[in-house]
Amino acid sequence: MDQLATTSRGPVRVVEGNGGVARLTPAPNHPGTYLGMPKFPKAAKQELELGVQRKNMRNATTTIRNKRALRVSESPDWEDLREAAAAVKNRVGRHLDHYLLQAEENLTRNGVHVHWARDAAEANRIVAEIAKAKGVDEVVKIKSITSQETDLNEYLEEQGIAAWETDLAELIVQLGHDRPSHIVVPAIHRNRAEVREIFKREMGRYGRPAPEDITSNPPELADAARMHLREKFLRAEMAVSGGNFIIAETGSMVIVESEGNGRMCLTLPKTLVSIVGIEKVLPSFEDLEVFLKLLPRSATGERMNPYNSIWSGVTEGDGPQEQHVVLLDNGRTDVLADQVGREVLRCIRCASCLNICPVYERTGGHAYGSVYPGPIGAALNPQLRGVEHDVDRGLPYACSLCGACNDVCPVKIPFTDILVHLRHKVVEAEKADRVPRDVEVGTEMALMKTAAWVMGDAKHFETVQRGSSLAGRALRGRTLGPIPAPVADRWLRYRDVDEVPKQSFRQWWGKNRKDGK
Repeated sequence: MDQLATTSRGPVRVVEGNGGVARLTPAPNHPGTYLGMPKFPKAAKQELELGVQRKNMRNATTTIRNKRALRVSESPDWEDLREAAAAVKNRVGRHLDHYLLQAEENLTRNGVHVHWARDAAEANRIVAEIAKAKGVDEVVKIKSITSQETDLNEYLEEQGIAAWETDLAELIVQLGHDRPSHIVVPAIHRNRAEVREIFKREMGRYGRPAPEDITSNPPELADAARMHLREKFLRAEMAVSGGNFIIAETGSMVIVESEGNGRMCLTLPKTLVSIVGIEKVLPSFEDLEVFLKLLPRSATGERMNPYNSIWSGVTEGDGPQEQHVVLLDNGRTDVLADQVGREVLRCIRCASCLNICPVYERTGGHAYGSVYPGPIGAALNPQLRGVEHDVDRGLPYACSLCGACNDVCPVKIPFTDILVHLRHKVVEAEKADRVPRDVEVGTEMALMKTAAWVMGDAKHFETVQRGSSLAGRALRGRTLGPIPAPVADRWLRYRDVDEVPKQSFRQWWGKNRKDGK
């Protein structure tokens, strides 16, 4: 049974037997960190059982895909824009040290306090120290994937500081004690009926409750969220944001959004802290023009974002009077050192690769064990966190290599090349372990060694082929029922298998092309 308790931040849920207050953010069935989740193959099977979620995902991704395709068709220079964006990002990667120092110099000149964070723990600690120095016990947040990467909300909770998400989808996720399932639309796995139930059940525990007679009508749900958040906006002394881009030549920060909650966070609080990955820097405003054309069309199918906020430091009497920027590494320099993997740092977090991915559409985002799901998650997470954990070792295989993500990426990231490269890294890591950690890995390595022996010599191949021909004669006309249970369970459960053919291609060739031509 759950019961309610009251703290300085309002009523929260106490779970009997745990002896403590439940956090606002993680779902009850999720661990505190993504790395505690099962690896993708196991997690995907669990997610595939969720019929309502699969329907929600299919409807949402189809809608976004169609909108994006329409907007791209209106842009005759689309491929030129993609080429330009990739070139800009590559230039940034080659000279990242120069542009970061230039950005720091100009941000400081604009009155911004610049901090450097080697990892997630350091970034979280910096934000908490600023909040404590200001004497605040709550902050309002603009949707920030970077702060989710560091588990900032959970850390602030432990420090006695409430972090209120103000993006509508993030609010749904937070009130639902859930995890984001998408980069741009974090609550994509929820439908409007589920949102209504979450609002009715949870809103009153953390602020203004939803109306008793609220329906599943989107305008009503949006209005309830607006009223619930309004009091938090008006009383908040500090805001936390991410950043879509940093302009090095002027020390300007850029955030694009669709709801206006970001604009509220950027103007009302007295203190603003922005956590930004070091790869988000752009050389100049001329470069920004390219990305402001690509990002909205790729992310939400809009010609432009409703709110484009650009600010260049502190202005007396206008907006936050104290601003901090935390430049986060957290594995990014390791990615930059990999000549193949570094291309993933071009990502502008549009999620077009998620919306087109057949694997993501069916499994949803939670199966990836990271705030970065889909192709970008499969390519980025194992590089940021390494391949020491089961979660990250499984991600490069969460892909059919169909290449659809390559085609839609606005910055032309070659996802499939990177994923094949990462699969090689995973195999090498498993070899280094010497003793495989589970039966699945051991079986895979044995099969690969066998395949290498067969394919490495023509005589070996012919020997195996003769054996399969004899087996085909024995099995012809029978079902394949006697196949060992592990094989039948993993392979035949989802596939129909034809009978072994009477004649192999080599046999046919030898019979009909005796002259070798």
